[in-house]
Amino acid sequence: MAIMLVTVTGFGSVWQRRFGKDENDQRVRPAYFNTTGVPVNGTMRTRPKIAGHVRFSGVEDFDPLRPFAMINTVFECAEPSVWNGQNKVRFKRILRDPQQPDWFLVVVRAAEIGHLDAGSSRWRSEGTLLISFSQYYNQQEAMLLMRAKSWLRTDFGRFELRPFVNWPWIARLELERVEV
Repeated sequence: MAIMLVTVTGFGSVWQRRFGKDENDQRVRPAYFNTTGVPVNGTMRTRPKIAGHVRFSGVEDFDPLRPFAMINTVFECAEPSVWNGQNKVRFKRILRDPQQPDWFLVVVRAAEIGHLDAGSSRWRSEGTLLISFSQYYNQQEAMLLMRAKSWLRTDFGRFELRPFVNWPWIARLELERVEV
């Protein structure tokens, strides 16, 4: 199985923890799963249109109580796979010295970047991998693996994923300027 490098730029709204067969065994670390979710009657729920998740298990220095400390961290990951109809990416270890990643894990919400027309073939650049997509009425959240310079199109406009010049392992979505 090939290895790829992924920078986390954001996390989905839903976390789950699972233990191995013997949760009392101190040597067994739990696995943490992250996926998309949307508010439903005041509670965050997965309402998957596309089911999938990222998994952190056995990753040293991963603190489940402070996942946002992992933003802009580069991980060594297994290639994406599909199992039981769900898209999956396993995060294996943190790189001590950041490098330019192959992919960026990007999470977007309609409330922040506009409505995603996920049924259209023109809502994301070719080669962008959709891991998970949740929707409930006008609420949407999508988790994607994107390469630098790839894009998403919403009703607000076209957003391009742009790495920082001096820190190429860090990137953000930027709305392209519209000329009037």
